[in-house]
Amino acid sequence: MYLCGMKKGYFLLILLSWTFSVTAQFLHKGDTIAIISPSSATDTATINGGIRTLEQWGYHCVIGKNALNDYHGFAGTIEERLSDLLWALREPSVKAIMCSRGGDGAAHLLSRLSLDTLRQYPKMIIGFSDITALLCAEARAGVKGIHGSMCHALKTYEGNDTVSQTLRRMLQGDLPTYRIAPHPLNIEGRAEGIVVGGNLSVYNDLAGSDFDPLLLKDIILFMEDTDEGMSKVDRMLHNMEMRGLLSNVRGIIVGQFNKYKHPENGFDDMYAMLHEYLRHYNIPVCYDFPVGHAHLRNFPLLTGVKATLEITPNGIILRYTEGARKN
Repeated sequence: MYLCGMKKGYFLLILLSWTFSVTAQFLHKGDTIAIISPSSATDTATINGGIRTLEQWGYHCVIGKNALNDYHGFAGTIEERLSDLLWALREPSVKAIMCSRGGDGAAHLLSRLSLDTLRQYPKMIIGFSDITALLCAEARAGVKGIHGSMCHALKTYEGNDTVSQTLRRMLQGDLPTYRIAPHPLNIEGRAEGIVVGGNLSVYNDLAGSDFDPLLLKDIILFMEDTDEGMSKVDRMLHNMEMRGLLSNVRGIIVGQFNKYKHPENGFDDMYAMLHEYLRHYNIPVCYDFPVGHAHLRNFPLLTGVKATLEITPNGIILRYTEGARKN
C-alpha cells in the first residue's frame, strides 16, 4: 500500500490487485525491453539514464539503431523510426517497448502500420504524450499498452519515487487500484469499459482513421494535455461530439491540464470549462486524476483493457477487471 500527498488535502491511495491476462505479455526479471524513439529527437544521457533504472529493476535493454538520430527535430526519418518500431515488434527476444520520449511525430508511423501487425506482435508499448498515438493504435488492435513514464523521468528520479515504483509493478502485471479523493466538479456514477485515451490533442487528431480510440465500444476515456488553451480544447471536444462517437464513452477521467492561459472565455480554469460541456452527457466524470505531463502526477494507466470507474461522494475508485498477470 502506498500513500502520497496531493494538493489541497487530496490524496492518492494505491492498492495492488491481480486479475486476468488477455493480450501482450507482462515481464519477468531478465526480460528484454527495447528502447526506441518514434517521436522527437533525444540524447544519449536520457536514454542511458532510463536504461540504468530499468537494469536496476532487473531488465535487459537494447536500443534501436535509429533511436539517437536527429532529422529536422524528429528522431530520424519516418522510415527510420518505423524501422525501429517494426524491429522491436518482430524481434522475439524483445518482450516490451519503452519510448525514449514524446514530443511530436509518432502519428507519422501509423499510415505505414496496420492493426494486423500490432495483433501479430502483441507487445506492450510504454510512453505518454505523443506516444498516445501508438497506445491508441494498440488499443484498437486489442493489445494492451502502458500510458506512463519514459526514459527522462526514469533518469531524473532513478526509479525511486511512487510513480516509478507503480510502473515497475505494472510491468510485472501487478495492477493498482486507484483511490482518489473527491473533487467538487465530479459527476457521480459507475462505468465499465476499456481504458483508452491520453493526450487529448494527439488522439483527437486520429479522427477518421483506423486508430481512432473513440471507435471502440464501451470505453472509459481519459484525457490530459499541456500547452493547449481552453478555446483549443473546446474545439476538440466539439469535434468529438460532431463525430457522434461520444456515445461509445461510458465514463471520463480528466487528468492534468497545464501551461495554458486562464481565465479565458469567461471560465476561471480548464476544469470549469470542461465541466460546462461534460455535465450534459449523463455519464460519470472525475477531475484532477493524477495523469499528465508532470511526472509526480503521472501515475501509469494500463490501456486497452477493461476497468470499472466508480465515483461517489467519498471519492473515485478505478479498478482493472482484466489485464493483470495470470499465474
